[in-house]
Amino acid sequence: MAKSKTKSEIIGGIAAAAGITRKQAATALTALVEMAYKGARDKFSIPGLGKLVLVERKARIGRNPATGETINIPAKKVVKFRVAKAAKEAILR
Repeated sequence: MAKSKTKSEIIGGIAAAAGITRKQAATALTALVEMAYKGARDKFSIPGLGKLVLVERKARIGRNPATGETINIPAKKVVKFRVAKAAKEAILR
């Protein structure tokens, strides 16, 4: 199984690809993440990768898997990441 990249490896890759220092790459990555946090309520999109979307889940009835007892699951807001078509095609080929 492949190991996911660390933050340091990602920063190094950005720095090498853009021809900038690691510190500048770290600042850019931090700025992108902060923009995503602030913009997620209004659908934050990263072109070619995907978008963060705030979704309202309805209340529903579920089951406790240990006892089989029915339980009420309240409505709540969740954040979802929808992968862009270009990213799906690039990853799945």
